[in-house]
Amino acid sequence: MPYLPNILFAIALTAGISFFVMNIRKIFRNIKLGKDIDRTNNKSERLKNMMRIALGQSKMVKRPVSGFLHIIVYVGFVIINIEVLEIIIDGLFGTHRIFKDILGDGFYGFLISFFEILAALVFVAVVIFWLRRNLANIKRFLSKEMKGWPKMDGNIILYFEMVLMTLFLVMNTTDTPFQEAGVGNVISQFIVPLFDGFSPETLHAIERTSWWIHILGILVFLNYLFYSKHLHILLAFPNTFFANLNPKGQFTNLESVTNEVKLMMDPDADPYAMPEEGTEETVPEKFGASDVADLNWVQLLNAYTCTECGRCTSACPANLTGKELSPRKIMMDTRDRLEEVGRNIDANKGTYVDDGKQLLNDYISPEELWACTSCNACVEECPVNIDPLSIIMDMRRYLVMEESAAPQELNMMMTNIENNGAPWPYNQQDRLNWANEE
Repeated sequence: MPYLPNILFAIALTAGISFFVMNIRKIFRNIKLGKDIDRTNNKSERLKNMMRIALGQSKMVKRPVSGFLHIIVYVGFVIINIEVLEIIIDGLFGTHRIFKDILGDGFYGFLISFFEILAALVFVAVVIFWLRRNLANIKRFLSKEMKGWPKMDGNIILYFEMVLMTLFLVMNTTDTPFQEAGVGNVISQFIVPLFDGFSPETLHAIERTSWWIHILGILVFLNYLFYSKHLHILLAFPNTFFANLNPKGQFTNLESVTNEVKLMMDPDADPYAMPEEGTEETVPEKFGASDVADLNWVQLLNAYTCTECGRCTSACPANLTGKELSPRKIMMDTRDRLEEVGRNIDANKGTYVDDGKQLLNDYISPEELWACTSCNACVEECPVNIDPLSIIMDMRRYLVMEESAAPQELNMMMTNIENNGAPWPYNQQDRLNWANEE
């Protein structure tokens, strides 16, 4: 059956893309569980941010070593996968290096040469990343939230990239017509001696095997993204576009609190009136956030975009002084809880059934939240403009306004403000007594 390989390829391609689309739809559904927020203003500035930060990697290079290596991997992996288009056409129609005939030897040779150089650079960069992550004892990779699956996940991605780059070069090396043409084999020509003595049939078998594993590996990698922190490959672009454009020190006002204050100040309003049945106001709006559905959809997008690089945590003054807070863990916990809620919805045919858990206490402790100094260092450091502080502040608001669970020092300060008009425990009439002391 001469068309069997093409049929098998079409089936594998359709299955891989279909599974990917299904999982992406789940992610979008989970993100939409968050509250609505308008982030459509100033589109030109948002586009600039996306092009500069997500595409241009401008914040990555603040740490030159890891930033430079990341750019190599980012550019190399994206550009090399342009060749996937040729592989797909060859796989579906039974052709072989179809772009060579279309583009001509000169331009095709230039492209493949560029791809091979990038593949070699990506392989070297990934090896260095593996050494940094596993042997260099870099503190941000040793935090307790990076034990177990998070560490394994990071290594799996690196192994994927090593294997895919190796398969690409082996595929070119054992493609005898490609090597004989001598166009584009700037790296693979030096690997050819490793296969001296192999028969033409064996070389062809190795080339075909590498070709198949390479394209199937790309489809597996594509779908692994759903289970991995590397969703940022796709989500960094919308995340930087919808990031908060306000000054970092500017906090938002809760609309629910604003509405409550307006009600209290309205002389014609009846504070004891019950909302009409069937309206959204039937259930009073919660102050702050205790679970993922209380956060807005941009915060949930942030959680999915986090790549667990730890730059936020390594710059956090609370973490540096031994406090429990790790901004990276805040994002990881938010994502884990959101995934748990998503699985709950899947198991109950599209409806969330209360599982007795919430983000607060079951995932994130009050101790972590109150350790935050709200300095915005985590927001400034994040390479893709994730905002852990906004989640921390919303959960603090819930603790204070819904549970009256602020720390004793903060409760004393608020009591003093209420009674004395100032944070200090002195009567207003006694404030200037110090001036009379000798």
